[in-house]
Amino acid sequence: MESPSSATASAAAAAAAAKRVQIEKAHNFMRQYRDPESRELKKLSANQFMDVWAHYDKDGNGYIEGTELDGFLREFVSSANATDISPEAVTDTMLEELKSCFMEAYDDNQDGKIDIRELAQLLPMEENFLLLFRFDNPLESSVEFMKIWREYDTDNSGYIEADELKNFLRDLLKEAKKINDVSEDKLIEYTDTMLQVFDANKDGRLQLSEMAKLLPVKENFLCRQVFKEGIEGAAKLTKEDIEKVFSLYDRDNSGSIENEELKGFLKDLLELVKKDDYDAQDLKAFEETILRGVGYDKDGKISRKELTMILLTLAKMPPEDEQ
Repeated sequence: MESPSSATASAAAAAAAAKRVQIEKAHNFMRQYRDPESRELKKLSANQFMDVWAHYDKDGNGYIEGTELDGFLREFVSSANATDISPEAVTDTMLEELKSCFMEAYDDNQDGKIDIRELAQLLPMEENFLLLFRFDNPLESSVEFMKIWREYDTDNSGYIEADELKNFLRDLLKEAKKINDVSEDKLIEYTDTMLQVFDANKDGRLQLSEMAKLLPVKENFLCRQVFKEGIEGAAKLTKEDIEKVFSLYDRDNSGSIENEELKGFLKDLLELVKKDDYDAQDLKAFEETILRGVGYDKDGKISRKELTMILLTLAKMPPEDEQ
């Protein structure tokens, strides 16, 4: 039986160890996620990944940027050192060189900041959780996105709610033949984490623009420079450009853009206008405005001629900084 004095000593040692961990965590947040011997990053759970993201995205705007990015890089590098050096030991010159290399490797969209998907490529995570980011399998176009949206928005509410998101994540894991490795509790954890990450307005569900970040497409063709140059852009718009856009959205080769094809096209158009914040109601209103403007067929389809009118109008719009 342990004597009172030895029990007190053990408790004191445990308290001291806990205090050291707290001090170390406060001093350098990333150090707690490194192996104490090898100094390699340990594999993060979904909740731990979320903790890292929340710690560095201090303003909650969905990006690690500016001083947030500087702080993350300083702590990321200094935490690899076996001795507990201060993040300030990374000089400004070292930081700039590091940032340049780091952004070249991980800033996929070259916007000068780190989003949640880019951070997920840097940090080691549970394999099954990492699968949910679909790094190796982006969607071909927004037509596929809108088909998935229709499939999982089962109550047609215009949002992907928590239970619908869980079904979507379950099917992703089934597709990867990993569902048997994931318990129901773990699936709920993944769902909660994905909601925390992508639910920008914190209403407990994903609107269209939030789901689009979780499930990105390879390229929004309408974001190409030819559509951003005003009158000059319209002059450069060729018959081949128009044909390429038409074939991109006319997935069934029916000769018209309709149903999910039409909604995918309008979603890409909407992203040029609304950027990062739009929902199903915005899409519906946008559809009525755009299609009424070109006098489209009353059967809800867009022909090549009508598409040409829309693209020429888009290309003639003044550049963003002049609007």
